[in-house]
Amino acid sequence: MLSFPTQSLSVAAIQVKGSLDRDDQVWIEGDVRPVEDVLVTGRLSTAGAGRYYFHGKFSGATLGECRRCLVEVRTEVVGDANLIFADVEAEEEGGEDPDVFPLGRGRSGAEVDLRPALREQWLLEAPAFVLCRPDCKGLCPTCGANLNLGACSCAQNTKE
Repeated sequence: MLSFPTQSLSVAAIQVKGSLDRDDQVWIEGDVRPVEDVLVTGRLSTAGAGRYYFHGKFSGATLGECRRCLVEVRTEVVGDANLIFADVEAEEEGGEDPDVFPLGRGRSGAEVDLRPALREQWLLEAPAFVLCRPDCKGLCPTCGANLNLGACSCAQNTKE
C-alpha cells in the first residue's frame, strides 16, 4: 500500500515499506514498465501546514531490446526519491510548482498517494535505450545476422 491518510501523518512520521505493482493503473501506454513489482522503502512525514515529505528508495527491473542487436536485456533500475506533496487548496496563489505533487482524495479525506510520483521517478531512472554489452557489434546490415555470435556469410563474400 502506497497511499496514506494525512490524519495519520499528523501524529508521527510513517516508515514506508511497500511495492508499486507492475500492473497498477498508474502505468500508461508507452511507459518503460517494470517486469516485477517496484520495491519502495522510505519515510513519509509532515513538512509544514498542508505539506508532506517522502524520502526513500525504489528498485525494480525492466526488459528492453538491445538497440544494436535486438537481444532482450534485463536492466536493474534503482533510484532515490525526495518528494513533496501539498494540499493544492492550502498552497498560496502563484501558480503550480512542478516539483510539488498534489494530495489525493481517499475514503477518509486527503491522502498522500505515492504511486504517481514514484511512477515519474521510475521513468526518469529507467533507461530508454539499452545495450546488451558495451562492445555490442549489432546486426549485419545485409543479412541481419547477430555479429556478436561471429562473422556472417556476407563478411566472407565481401573479402573475396
